[in-house]
Amino acid sequence: MKTRPYPIPIENQKSKVVNPPVSSRIVTVPNLLTLFRMALIPVFVSLLFYSKFGWALGVFVLAGITDGLDGLLARRLNQGSQLGAILDPIADKLLLVTSFVILSMPAIIPPPLPRHFPVPFWVTAAVFSRDIFIIVGAAAINIVTGFRRFRPSWLGKINTTIQIIAIAAVLIAASFPKLSGYLPTVYTIVFSFALISGVHYIFFASRLLNEERRQSE
Repeated sequence: MKTRPYPIPIENQKSKVVNPPVSSRIVTVPNLLTLFRMALIPVFVSLLFYSKFGWALGVFVLAGITDGLDGLLARRLNQGSQLGAILDPIADKLLLVTSFVILSMPAIIPPPLPRHFPVPFWVTAAVFSRDIFIIVGAAAINIVTGFRRFRPSWLGKINTTIQIIAIAAVLIAASFPKLSGYLPTVYTIVFSFALISGVHYIFFASRLLNEERRQSE
């Protein structure tokens, strides 16, 4: 005599159909906004190349708005995903690093160059080196220990905010050269926070590793 399997409760059947794992969602509104932000990068670079700094500032602000919206909608619509968690910081870093690299090129701004232009190379080098250092360090730790639960530190978030404000300030000064007197202060702040946040992330990552070890014991 065959035994019939116990029927799955209706509530469980509904939960399996109605609530699929969030991590399996790919085409979501937040992810589409993130991809749109990445698509704005070549537009932004083209505007800088043709010295359309006012339009470039508008595109940069639009990218910032989409950055805020994708996080808000991910929480409100319950559309957070692993893909979004990966793409969002990549989009931010691509936009910021590209901005500093392009604005460091003297050929971007037509002569005669305004005061404090282009962005000094030592500023761009600090911004770029910090991100490369963290990426390479995280990859090395992952290979050696298998740890992958890295997350931004609070100082890293402040650093990103400062870089966003700095790019906007540089674009405003490029559009209105008479206002460029504040740029040396902006460059110094960006350089300082890039160094400080990079060193801080070493200790932050060490704490994450120690927490992982304690939980596994």
